[in-house]
Amino acid sequence: MKSATRYSTLEQALHWATAILVVVAFIYGPGGSETRIYSAARDADRRLHETLGLCVLALTAVRLCWRAFSPRPDPVAVSRWMGLAAKAVQVLLYALLFAVPLTAISGAWLEGHPVTWLGGDIGPWVRESHGIGATLSELHGWLGDTILWLAGLHALAALYHHFVLRDGVLRSMVPGTGP
Repeated sequence: MKSATRYSTLEQALHWATAILVVVAFIYGPGGSETRIYSAARDADRRLHETLGLCVLALTAVRLCWRAFSPRPDPVAVSRWMGLAAKAVQVLLYALLFAVPLTAISGAWLEGHPVTWLGGDIGPWVRESHGIGATLSELHGWLGDTILWLAGLHALAALYHHFVLRDGVLRSMVPGTGP
């Protein structure tokens, strides 16, 4: 159980595991044209990228389910605009944590490619529509860049809370730190 100032150990673990998976998936994303992404030279990176992305999707679903039943720490008193900005960033991050992998899955399947998870191939389970798939794959790339920028903004805000406001927001999500 968590105190009024901290997230539970499970929530912290899910948060940091998701953050690490997103960054590593971004690093291993082959990017570029369909020919480049599905080339033999990029196959291992693509397979790892897809597995990590599907793990992000699964963790995000678990996080939202857990969040629905787990009490949250009491919010820190901040100005109205900071509270609204924090909520907007949080909602956008969750939306992107779903949208990025879902656009990848949809794009790959519509282009006629299976998606790899834990070494096995899944799909494609939809009828091929290469043009739409290519558009979704391109959108996936843009959304992947966006989630990193937004996560960076989220991290800077946490550091601002810690070093400038000194209000405990960062400590509430960092394992092993006191209230």
